[in-house]
Amino acid sequence: MAETDGAARFAGSADLVPLREAIKVWVRVAALSFGGPAGQIAVMHRIVVDEKRWVGEHRFLHALNYCMLLPGPEAHQLAIYLGWLLNRTVGGLIAGALFVLPGFVAILSLSYLYAAFGEVSFVSGLFFGLKAAVLAIVLQAVFRIGARALRNKIMVAIAGLSFLAIFVFHVPFPLIIIIAAAVGYTGGRAGLDAFKAGGGHKGGAGAILEDRDSLLGEHTPEHAKPDLVWSLRISVVLAVLWLAPVALLIAFLGPSNVFTQIAIFFSEMAVVTFGGAYAVLAYVAQEAVQHFGWLKPGEMLDGLGMAETTPGPLIMVVQFVGFMGAYRNSGVLNPMLAATLAAVLTTWVTFVPSFLWIFLGAPFIERMRGNSALTAAMSAITAAVVGVILNLALWFGIHVLFTETSPLTLGWVSLDVPVPASLDVAALILSAAAAVAIFLLKWPVIATLIGCGSCGVLWSLAMGN
Repeated sequence: MAETDGAARFAGSADLVPLREAIKVWVRVAALSFGGPAGQIAVMHRIVVDEKRWVGEHRFLHALNYCMLLPGPEAHQLAIYLGWLLNRTVGGLIAGALFVLPGFVAILSLSYLYAAFGEVSFVSGLFFGLKAAVLAIVLQAVFRIGARALRNKIMVAIAGLSFLAIFVFHVPFPLIIIIAAAVGYTGGRAGLDAFKAGGGHKGGAGAILEDRDSLLGEHTPEHAKPDLVWSLRISVVLAVLWLAPVALLIAFLGPSNVFTQIAIFFSEMAVVTFGGAYAVLAYVAQEAVQHFGWLKPGEMLDGLGMAETTPGPLIMVVQFVGFMGAYRNSGVLNPMLAATLAAVLTTWVTFVPSFLWIFLGAPFIERMRGNSALTAAMSAITAAVVGVILNLALWFGIHVLFTETSPLTLGWVSLDVPVPASLDVAALILSAAAAVAIFLLKWPVIATLIGCGSCGVLWSLAMGN
């Protein structure tokens, strides 16, 4: 469907593509969105750019760069952005909602199973196997993003310093992102070669679809031109939809109620989750286990296993966290009812802000296509995220392979280190097998998860656990 004159043909229409056709495409994207943000973005690129030829390569990457600068799941925000470009506000709302819906239903179903039968050998063995696979998948993310982002010594240094900052010195994640963005922006403005090559993700190999040859073309649709009144009006509506439930929970249930805590905590996460799900999950896990007591140690990995095996953004794992938090602190409500309400609440306060960020800023970002300083800032952020994800991989590795940790204090630096005697040999063997499957045999993520889950079930049944 090559549309070299598509921009001219559709310049005067309300939508660049028929809404019905767009809905079919976003349903397809949602159904195929496995494998974390890289896989989800690749699916979107293949369908929207390569197959449909609705948007050109450079415009796609420009939209992605903006989404990666925002807090929240970049793949979800990219779907909103592209839906908005093609079908205005309603297109963005539909694309964003459909992107989340399959994962929400799937993880809610798995959460019911986990809460009701988590102690049964079959289920516990399944999640034991999934943990090993998840560790290998996170390591793969480190190498995959690192190969793309660490193009020179400057980017390697940014990644290394980011890892030390968060792992050793416990520097807050948002501060790392802000510093990296400032360094990249400054380097881009100065024209330094290390910051010139941009783009957070590579869309594909071979010849690319130039913007002028896409349906959208190089022009900016009327609805995508900056309109401060429209941006502020829709932003107020979305902000009310996001924050009104939080305010009502505080007013009627008080700050110590589990629903209030869930609403406040995940609203905060929606503001600081730069760099994708992997970059913030270690912090969410630590808070959910140590501060709130919503999860038991290791259960975050079970939730991540759910998110890896279902379509949609990986940050959907927070739905499982909220579910279990309310299930164990249900008060006068039935535990399953409380957990279901908490899952809905968690999903709401996590994803509504994504619509807010896109509709508020996208029209102004569209005008900045080709801005080298913005691209350089994105490149530095992506490099910093490599270091942060390495921290997450190490944190996961310690908790998958060892059953005990102990604090180690060196001056004013405090670390949790594994107790060697607590090494779980079965977890080590299964994790090594998962790494071989992914790195050497090039198994798809889903196949690796299925294989490890099956091995975990067989091991659990054989041991009589």
